[in-house]
Parts: sequence; C-alpha cells; structure tokens
Amino acid sequence: MNEDLQSGSMDQENGQITYANEVISTIVSVATTEVEGISGISGGGSISGIIAKGKIPRGVKVTVNGNLVSVDISVTVDYGIPIQKVGKNCQENVRKSIESMTGLKVERVDLHVVGVSFDKENKELQQSQSFARKIEDEEAAEEKKEAPAASLIPEETPAEPEKADEPENAKSPAEELNDSES
Repeated sequence: MNEDLQSGSMDQENGQITYANEVISTIVSVATTEVEGISGISGGGSISGIIAKGKIPRGVKVTVNGNLVSVDISVTVDYGIPIQKVGKNCQENVRKSIESMTGLKVERVDLHVVGVSFDKENKELQQSQSFARKIEDEEAAEEKKEAPAASLIPEETPAEPEKADEPENAKSPAEELNDSES
C-alpha cells in the first residue's frame, strides 16, 4: 500500500472512521509548531510551508498499524532553550493532539533535532539595538530642546581694555620721537 494512502481507523458502533496519513501528518505538524522552542519542522520553517495541499509535510513520518500510530518528526529548535524540555513538550502535545482529535492511540513519538535556529536570538538582539538607538535619539532630541535656548544668546566678545583718559591731541611716543628728530 502506498504510504500516502495508508490510513488509521477506528471502529465505531455505526461503522468505521479512517484517517489518511495526510490528516494525521497535518495534526502532527500543527501540534509540533505550537510548542515554544520549536522553530520549525525540517524542510519547512513555517506553518504555511508545512501544510501544503495534498502533500504530507516534509519532516513528518506517520506509521499506522490498526488504531496504533507511530510518529517521526524532524525539527529545528530555538537556540538557548533546553532541548530535552522542548522535546518532551513536543512529544506530549503531538500525542494529546492525535489522540483527542482522532481517537487513535499514539504508540510513540520520535523527535529528531536536526538543527538549531538563531532567528529568535537575532530578532531579540535587533530589537534591543533598535531600542538603544531610540533612547539615544530621544536623549539627543532632549539635548537639542535644551541647547537652542543657550545657543541663541549671542556670545559676548571680550571688551577692549579701557584707555586712560588722554587728551585728544596727545601724541604717541613714536610720533613724539619723529617730531623731535625733525
């Protein structure tokens, strides 16, 4: 049987409900990306890339045997968050989502961490740098608001030393010397 057409099933009183692997894979994809610390599923980084019409998401493998489901997920985790904690949270969220939505029993959820993403850390760094620039700009604007009042006052030029009261017809020593030589 083709893996895309393989399905899980639940016997009900009125008949049987079957689930295509595509449906279970979609549930797995959404449940995985809901977990804090998971930056994406291998092969797609966002939900729109994960849930493509008619395709089982890359990085998700679902195996169904009757009403038992096994899942393999390849993920990228955010840097700085404990991987074991993220992994356990992801496994639990996937298990709960499949069991509550389908009624199938999850036998195992194998999580493969295939990468570490620095996107979140880089975004936080950019935000803090942007915040620091904003504070600097606000401080500079405040200084400009205060500075113009002082800069509008004309600077005083140093006053020339006051001359002693001399008669208007007084001669300078050089002029007196010239007069005496002549």
